[in-house]
Amino acid sequence: MISFPNIPTQKIAIKLKPSAEVLVKKGHPWVFENSIAKQNKEGNTGDLAVIFDNRKNQFLAVGFYDPNSPIRIKILQANKPATINAEWFATKVQEAYNKRIPLLQTDTNSYRLIYGENDNLPSLVADVYDSVLVVKLYASYWFYYLKDILPALIETSNASTTVLRLSRNVQKEGNTFGFTDGQLLDGELDNEVVIFKEHGVKFSANVIHGHKTGYFLDHRANRKKVGELSKNKTVLDVFSYAGGFSVHALVGGAKEVTSLDISAPALEIAKSNAKLNTYSGTHHIIVGDAFEELNHLAKAKQKFDIVVIDPPSFAKSAAEIGRAITSYKKLTQLGLQLVNKKGILVLASCSSRVTAEIFFDLVEEMLLRNNAAYSILEQTLHDIDHPIGFKEGAYLKCVYIKIE
Repeated sequence: MISFPNIPTQKIAIKLKPSAEVLVKKGHPWVFENSIAKQNKEGNTGDLAVIFDNRKNQFLAVGFYDPNSPIRIKILQANKPATINAEWFATKVQEAYNKRIPLLQTDTNSYRLIYGENDNLPSLVADVYDSVLVVKLYASYWFYYLKDILPALIETSNASTTVLRLSRNVQKEGNTFGFTDGQLLDGELDNEVVIFKEHGVKFSANVIHGHKTGYFLDHRANRKKVGELSKNKTVLDVFSYAGGFSVHALVGGAKEVTSLDISAPALEIAKSNAKLNTYSGTHHIIVGDAFEELNHLAKAKQKFDIVVIDPPSFAKSAAEIGRAITSYKKLTQLGLQLVNKKGILVLASCSSRVTAEIFFDLVEEMLLRNNAAYSILEQTLHDIDHPIGFKEGAYLKCVYIKIE
């Protein structure tokens, strides 16, 4: 393991406005800048904020102080005093691992070990691909605590190699501490493309240059489900990226699978992911804008037994929610035109600002508006390794619609 710099930090005493205090007591992990009533000194990145309650002046919570973010404090522990050290981190990592054990008893060796705030470790993601651990930092305060948490992450995941990934906003600060995106923290890496298994189906992740940590693990349960529905079917996988749904469908015995994505390099990865497995169906690719290509397919009266539409997030901010809802409605409409009678339409959203309730409602609204005869087979949320610890931590929802 590389040697880490020992960077000094301090503790800051904080009091909150009453409404924010109530939220923290209830377990919400965020304290916004405008919720702070007073603090005893200026805080720097990496400092620990100790929050005291207003009435009795007793310990309320401890969290990371982040002067670079409107979310000024990210809570680590509330309502019970804690010493934030290597031992505390090891306990949190073990608690997170224990939640994932049922998944690891399946034929799967890729999983999210740490999911940020939802596992009481805000702005940190740790994904495991076979024996490679990828740690991604979304806030620069983690540079001060990597030395304390990394041994526990490596030991718990039993990883032989550890890679550091940095989000864009922390890369600059990483450089000042000597950390870079794609840096090897422990072990050796023969190939930046790592092969892993998801319910017996093989995939690859580029752990150095790939998007996020190299792959999107969150849809695993939905991909498995689509694979199980695909025997002897024709399948259209829209916004297919690296072919998660496509490959499961092929391995599940689909006659024909079409992967559609705007990124030609992503579709090349989808083809190579398919080739890691054994299948007998045919795999087509379409490179292009999803909305335009779906329109072309609809005009050409193309139909598929299963249509999966899993777009990227359409609402990165509150201002984009309206436009996102319009886009989801348009995709539902296009999907309906492309699915065979007795076929299945699978629609997903990963926009956290569009709640599950809003998403499922808008899908049904479009089904009714199009006079579709349908039944909802299932509505799903997060897989087991993406636990939801607070309302804003929920983003993924998916609905399976049988067209009668």
